[in-house]
Amino acid sequence: MLKDGTYAAWYKTPLDQGTGIVHVADGQIWGRDSLMTYHGSCKVDGDRFTATVSTKRHTDGRATVFGVEDELTLQIEGTCLGKIATYTATAGQAPGVVLKGTLILAEQQPPAPERAGPAPAFNPDKLQKLPKRSR
Repeated sequence: MLKDGTYAAWYKTPLDQGTGIVHVADGQIWGRDSLMTYHGSCKVDGDRFTATVSTKRHTDGRATVFGVEDELTLQIEGTCLGKIATYTATAGQAPGVVLKGTLILAEQQPPAPERAGPAPAFNPDKLQKLPKRSR
């Protein structure tokens, strides 16, 4: 099941590949990579999911992994088992080009434990001394 959270994204087409960050929450999906921001909606049905995502360019330069300069509307289908999802996507703006990708759910780090008391005062005299060198 595709869970709400933050995912590292890796994707490729026969033309190029890329990486990005994707967030999923409450039926919405959004994120960014080095060229585009993206947002849309997703539906989860057990281990399968679908999404419709629109992209918007934020950096001029090279073509997208679909080989076009334009903004895109992606139709995504995938499966998610545990923390890793795999998917395919197509865009009407790039007929015949299929994107294959992987999403990896980011682990949430537990908060650092709080100190029981104040930090000890720094005393440089308690530092270990370096051995003397002979000249």
